[in-house]
Amino acid sequence: MDCPAATAPSTPASAVGPWWVVCLCAQWCGTCRDYRAVFEQLARAHPAVRFVWVDIEDEAEVAGDLDVETFPTLLVADGQAARFLGPLLPQAPVLSRLIESLQAGSGAPQADVLAQAVFDRVRASRD
Repeated sequence: MDCPAATAPSTPASAVGPWWVVCLCAQWCGTCRDYRAVFEQLARAHPAVRFVWVDIEDEAEVAGDLDVETFPTLLVADGQAARFLGPLLPQAPVLSRLIESLQAGSGAPQADVLAQAVFDRVRASRD
């Protein structure tokens, strides 16, 4: 089973809100392949969030200088600013809690400039 590159799970465009969840994966990664179904399930559970799957080998320019060492690595952004970038346990409740806590925490700290640069490239490649 391949890890499809750079496609968003079936989140209807009309349901997409300002928040983004981006999974940075690699086709060769078994954990990524297993996580794909969980990621798509979460996309359906959070219809106001835009979920994007990026294969960092097929879209190396999106990852830029980011060195992804642990999969899955997730980027969460509020539509303008990256709020989280890092590896996450590949479990639905973990990502769901992260999304909910970031959405609830108005004024949550912005992630570093590298995370913002990755988000800017993802957003530009998907808009």
